[in-house]
Amino acid sequence: MSAAEVVATYLVETYLPLGQAAEVIAGEQSTGTFVRVARETSDLRERFAARVLSIEELPPTGTADLPGTTRPADAVKRSARVRISFGLDNFGPSLPNLLAAVAGNLFEIRQVAGIRLLDLELPSEFAERYPGPQYGVRGTRELLDRPDGVLLGTIVKPSIGLPPEELRLVVRELAEAGIDFIKDDELMGNPPHSPLAERVAVVTEELDKVAARTGRRPMYAFNITDDLDRMAANHDLVKAAGGTCVMVCVNLVGFAGLAWLRERCALPIHGHRAMTGVYTRAPQLGIDYVAWSKLARLSGADQLHTNGLSNKFYETDEEVLRSIAAVRTPLLGGYETLPVLSSGQTPGLAPETYRQTKTTDLLVLAGGGIHGHPGGPGAGVAAMRAAWSAAVSGTPIEAAARETPALQQALEAFPARAGRG
Repeated sequence: MSAAEVVATYLVETYLPLGQAAEVIAGEQSTGTFVRVARETSDLRERFAARVLSIEELPPTGTADLPGTTRPADAVKRSARVRISFGLDNFGPSLPNLLAAVAGNLFEIRQVAGIRLLDLELPSEFAERYPGPQYGVRGTRELLDRPDGVLLGTIVKPSIGLPPEELRLVVRELAEAGIDFIKDDELMGNPPHSPLAERVAVVTEELDKVAARTGRRPMYAFNITDDLDRMAANHDLVKAAGGTCVMVCVNLVGFAGLAWLRERCALPIHGHRAMTGVYTRAPQLGIDYVAWSKLARLSGADQLHTNGLSNKFYETDEEVLRSIAAVRTPLLGGYETLPVLSSGQTPGLAPETYRQTKTTDLLVLAGGGIHGHPGGPGAGVAAMRAAWSAAVSGTPIEAAARETPALQQALEAFPARAGRG
């Protein structure tokens, strides 16, 4: 790939010859339309037309056709991995305009029965335009004074409806139990029953009190997702109160919105993946997490949700591990982002998660797995900590549970779920 090109990799399914379908995609997303026009000169096409680099035929996927698919009589559907090069001169180092090229109208063209953006190879010009995470793994660890070991966190539960003074009690118990990280749920923004300003005041005051007693202050990610002008004001509110993290639902503000905040942000940005399933769930349509995560990292996410093993949603363990690996893979020489595991995590999943990821550079969030512990949230934190300590040391979790009653209770309350392949 030259320094002036973006290479997009797609999964393409079509009843047309594979080469023809690939050329339709390249033309639709660059100089072409459904008919050659007078001013589409050979020189113009040479400079601006997207180019098909390779077509690798794949076994049939067996997925359903997209609505309106062109299907000639007696044609057979074929699948391929297609790589297409887009000249950077077409759009410049701009994430919104990049997406217009590599993921614009192509999801609507009739010539494909399925199309999914799998990956993006980006030139260095994007690194010059987008600084990416300010904190990442190392910065998050420094703020938490946790130089090593897995980082353990939770989500405030109930997700919504908790009055600020009850939130104070939850935060106090979690902080005194030694948790590293707490966050608002993505459903909790700035509602009338619990205004952000009140939550910020209550939580930061309580964390300061706990820190004075214990010497440790967890990171709390306040959900500041909102319209842009309000999001900036929300960030400033958190910063002024001594908060150490803000959370943004990436898809709800868009990559451009996240990048806009990054330019104005002094705190780590916890990137939530709410609504990512719109892009990732249907195997024959959308944007794969690998491509999506690169754009989120470029936009400035210091921490990014990947889902977790044996999760409560649709993703298989294989897909989750691929997402974690994607976030941990260097991008343009940097863009270090902390993977965030969530969605039904419990102490019993620690050994397999560590065995599969081979790293403790993870932020593991357990919502019900901590708040639903029979002994309360404090015991839930102790159980998670003991489980991960055992996983890293190679101690069988059953042996660790005999030494830690909270972990034994957790294993009984949350039987380990089998992973989904």
